[in-house]
Parts: sequence; C-alpha cells; structure tokens
Amino acid sequence: MMRTMMDRRSILKAGAGALGAALAGGSALAQGKTKPIKVASIYTVPVEQQWVSRIHKALNAAKDRGDVTYKWSENVANNDYERIMRQYAEEGNDLVVGEIFGVERAARRVAASYPNVAFLMGSSFGPAKPNLSVFDNWIHEPSYLTGMIAGKATKSNLIGMVGGYAIPEVNRLMHAFMDGARATNPNVKFLVTFINSWYDPPKAKEAAFAMIDRGADIMYAERFGVSDAAKERGVKVIGNVIDTSSQYPNTVLASALWHMEPTIDRAIKAVLEGRFEAADYGQYSYMQYGGASLVMDEKLVPPEVVAAVKEKEKEIVDGLFRVNVNDAEPKSTA
Repeated sequence: MMRTMMDRRSILKAGAGALGAALAGGSALAQGKTKPIKVASIYTVPVEQQWVSRIHKALNAAKDRGDVTYKWSENVANNDYERIMRQYAEEGNDLVVGEIFGVERAARRVAASYPNVAFLMGSSFGPAKPNLSVFDNWIHEPSYLTGMIAGKATKSNLIGMVGGYAIPEVNRLMHAFMDGARATNPNVKFLVTFINSWYDPPKAKEAAFAMIDRGADIMYAERFGVSDAAKERGVKVIGNVIDTSSQYPNTVLASALWHMEPTIDRAIKAVLEGRFEAADYGQYSYMQYGGASLVMDEKLVPPEVVAAVKEKEKEIVDGLFRVNVNDAEPKSTA
C-alpha cells in the first residue's frame, strides 16, 4: 500500500494535469447540471472523527450555499461499503464522496459500473478513468511547522506520538512533524505507536499515558484521546487535522489543520459544468491552495519561536521551502 516519494509525486503531477484537462473541457460526464446537485457521502467512522469531519464540514458549507443537497452514511463497515456505493449511484446522486482505503478494489469496480456518476474518494492510489477521482489530506507542511514548535517546547527531549494505522497518509505527517522537531532541536527523541484503529479514544489515551510515564512531555495527537491524557498529566500536545484548543485550553500548543473546501468546491464546480473527470485532487490540500494551515497558541509559544515558524510558513507558501514526503512507517528513536 505504501509508495516511494517519487511514485507519489509522479502520481500527483499526473493527477494535476488530468484535473486541469477536466476543468478545461471534455469528459465522460459531459452533461452540465443545475444547482443544487445531489451529493452523498459514505464514511467508515463517525462524522465526529477528525478526518471525516473535515469532509462533512465542507459539504455542509456547500449545502448551506445552495450548491448541493447532501446525505451521508456513517460507521459503514468495509464489507458493506460496496452495497452503499451502488445504492447511492442507483438513487441518482451526481457526486459520491467517501474514503476507500480499506476497499480499493471493490470501490473501483462500483465506480466503473456507473460511468455517469462522479466519484471523489479518499485513497492511497491514483484516479481511475472515466469518473473516479481521489484526494488525501496532504497536510505535511503545517505538520512540519508544528514539529518546529514541539522541538523547542520539550524539556525532556522526548516526544510521544500516537497514530491510528501506519499507512502513508499517517506516516508522512508524522515524519514531517519529526523533521520539524529535529530542525529546532537536534537532540529530540521520539516514542511512536499505532493503535490500529481510526476511532478508539480510550486506547489512544492509554497509549499516551504509557509514553508520558516514560518521560514524554510533548504529545503528538494524531488520534482522539491523546489530548485527554495530556491534559490529565499536565503536558502539552500538538493537534492534527482539527483545532481542539478550546476543548483543551493551556494544553494544545499548535495544530496542523486540514481544510477540504478547496477540494470539494472544485469537484462540485466540475460536476456543475459537466467537466468532471478522473483526477488527483491531492494538491488542493497543500497550504498554497488553502487546503492546510497552521494554528498556534501564541500565549504558550515563545515570541521568537512564533517568528521563526511564521518565517518558515511563508517560505513554504512562496515555494522557497519544500517539506519532505516520507511514507515509510516511522519508528521510535528512544
């Protein structure tokens, strides 16, 4: 399931070209639509889960604008995913959105069976003609910036990291964070664990407790539950995908945020204009497109660190600094 950095960048580049062609004209879905188009989503976890909540938020915003009608299914088991996909296609939905990391082959078969339905799916792999486009949360750039903050903040030089699964989408964010931490603190070490679940806050909390007991004074919360442990033990935490600082005041130093609106809005536009094609929308999660951002609590982060991070952020957005993409499974270094 993992790919080399070169493979993924090649796919992204090719996908961007296909997307440009899609928006320029001509496609298998050449019939334009009128607002609102019908959109349905399929989620394997609750809509409250970090990753899915970003998609849900973007689609609800489109619904509030009058661009779409929107329905969804949550907590869909992998063995039921194909049935729900077919059901939504048969119901006449114009755009079906979801995440197919565990059901790639089945989902692609379904999409091929309904060439006049647009499918936009979170995936580790590339698009499939004529109608299956893919996306992902490429938020490695702000993840690097949060690492810079964590590297300066740790007193024990030990950071704990709790992730869901060791898949490329998670691995690259962790590696970017680790690279950022090393950039500001060459002596920092890491404890890394995966709970093998996308939504199990109690398990993530227990994993975080174990790391704090070993001396970690900064926690990287890729999953829900880690921040609860950090708050209880009085250590700081770095957030991922969403901003939870209001729920954990004086605990969350910074978060790498994902914004799905640039991706969703482009897909909706393509469907409305009859120009939706198979393409990789991954680039629209980059900072320069507004698909990712950094938020930090400047009351908790020293001014000199804030200044350094903002300078690096500008370099990223201006194309003067490129955050490395590493999909390999991260390992503990302590």
